[in-house]
Amino acid sequence: MSDDHSQSNDSPSPKKGFFTLILNQLFHGEPKNRGDLVELIRDSEQNDLIDPDTRDMLEGVMDIAEQRVRDIMIPRSQMVTLKRNQTLEECLDVIIESAHSRFPVISEDRDHIEGILMAKDLLPFMRTDSEPFSIDKVLRTAVVVPESKRVDRMLKEFRSQRYHMAIVIDEFGGVSGLVTIEDILELIVGEIEDEYDDEEDVDIRQLSRHMYTVRALTDIEDFNETFGTHFSDEEVDTIGGLIMQAFGHLPARGETIEIEGYQFKVAMADSRRIIQVHVKIPDDSPQPQLED
Repeated sequence: MSDDHSQSNDSPSPKKGFFTLILNQLFHGEPKNRGDLVELIRDSEQNDLIDPDTRDMLEGVMDIAEQRVRDIMIPRSQMVTLKRNQTLEECLDVIIESAHSRFPVISEDRDHIEGILMAKDLLPFMRTDSEPFSIDKVLRTAVVVPESKRVDRMLKEFRSQRYHMAIVIDEFGGVSGLVTIEDILELIVGEIEDEYDDEEDVDIRQLSRHMYTVRALTDIEDFNETFGTHFSDEEVDTIGGLIMQAFGHLPARGETIEIEGYQFKVAMADSRRIIQVHVKIPDDSPQPQLED
């Protein structure tokens, strides 16, 4: 019994040894720099103290301290906006098409932000006995932040002041874009899906006889098989990559390009990637066979 007990003490488990390492780091030799801290986190994963998702989140928290709002904002060219003089029906059309919940309201152009509209504020005006609609009745003050603001401070401000969207301006006071709390949280936890993302599990869906919606991550090989096309996948693998290659830049929502007779319109995009496109096929094309 005593021999077994002695052997157990002489052969500590790797996890126990690593806990000792953590205690030593915390109380006798704290990480000297970011690299040391990253190494400690990755060692924790390798020793099964944390899982890969937790490691990604911890590294994401550290990353936001080094990024500026300009690095994650939605550029002004891709902002979905409402105009101050739009009717209720016109506002609803934009809201339904975009599936967003908050919108900058502009007057003359995107440099003139009058405020923020929340989609839920339109609900009372949809009753038959409601008062006449005017955007001014539901307009909320727009929060304005500089491009250079640190992302971690932006997140703290979002949480403390309880708002979810801010307008980003450059050093000359012009509107550069907008940033939302979701943009920041996705840096930490990865892409956040909502009820509108369920439909995107299907790569290709038919909208009408000649119109289809296609996920940008759809493999070119799968697209070719469905539509009988012959797009090359030697340089890029996905439809989104093919479209970006054809444009020569990251296109904004609404931009359209024709490739070998097929018209591609960017339906959804953010500041980093194309998300979804609408594809209009030639009139004489055979009917694609979609999987159920």
